[in-house]
Amino acid sequence: MTTLIFGHKSPDTDSTGSPLIWEWFMNHQGGDARAVLLGEPNTEAAFVLDRWNLAKPAIIDTLDNEQTCIVVDTNNPAELPDNINSADIQAIIDHHKLVGGLETAGPIDITIRPLACTATIMHDLMGHHAGHMPDNIKGAMLSCILSDTLEFRSPTTTDTDRKLAESLAADLDIDIADYAAEMFAAKSDVSAFSEAELLRMDSKEYEVDGVKFRVSVLETTSPKMVLDRKAELMAAMPKVAGEDKVNEVLLFVVDILNEEATMLVPNDLSKRVAEASFGATVSGDTVVLPGIMSRKKQIIPNLNVQSQY
Repeated sequence: MTTLIFGHKSPDTDSTGSPLIWEWFMNHQGGDARAVLLGEPNTEAAFVLDRWNLAKPAIIDTLDNEQTCIVVDTNNPAELPDNINSADIQAIIDHHKLVGGLETAGPIDITIRPLACTATIMHDLMGHHAGHMPDNIKGAMLSCILSDTLEFRSPTTTDTDRKLAESLAADLDIDIADYAAEMFAAKSDVSAFSEAELLRMDSKEYEVDGVKFRVSVLETTSPKMVLDRKAELMAAMPKVAGEDKVNEVLLFVVDILNEEATMLVPNDLSKRVAEASFGATVSGDTVVLPGIMSRKKQIIPNLNVQSQY
């Protein structure tokens, strides 16, 4: 049976590129693997596929019972097909905190490391096989690292991520700053998306003190493009929350160049979250959070609905 490899729903660059990287690695060793996606890739990921001449993987929303699969860039059941626990999960490769809830038919390989990018972990797991990667797979790996580290601006960045990216860029004769600017420009053009699509584009579900959140992040070099739609985005939040069966949608617009996030504050609950989680003083319907760049390291770990002060 072909082993399917996929990341989380609302696939970003790492959840699009890493399945393709691992597909290459498994098939390079004589395996039978196929990368798939759990949704349309975001604009940056679509740019990366085109830039490196990589075919967009098929999109699936469910799995056959006992389908062999490998999960990458997540271990959260909420970000995976509803019937994930009826599949035959062979391995998990991830860099997020352990959530729990996945069930497996037997012992599996699990690799979760505190690195900025799943693709960085994969490079290490490949060993000497990494030296055989074709240029398009190297390009995918470089893109994943630059995306997840925001060109090394994110506090999740490690020396391992940076050194690997610099090595890949040298092999490919790529200027990191120029290429990252192209990627971020592609990510920043969200004009074609509805407000609901923007709220789900790069989002994860988390529960804090019994309150269910959809935590959405839009990373951009043009925050004004998003914030000019503030009223429409806030108006769309209750419907998205209802459809997705969460209590609240939290939206953080990350300004890549100025290294800060603007959080939308449409109601009392989001105001309470901003004040309890980040020590912010909220006086309007937005609040700027200096230095906040990473959902994984700075937003999710600090989420709180009860003031600690």
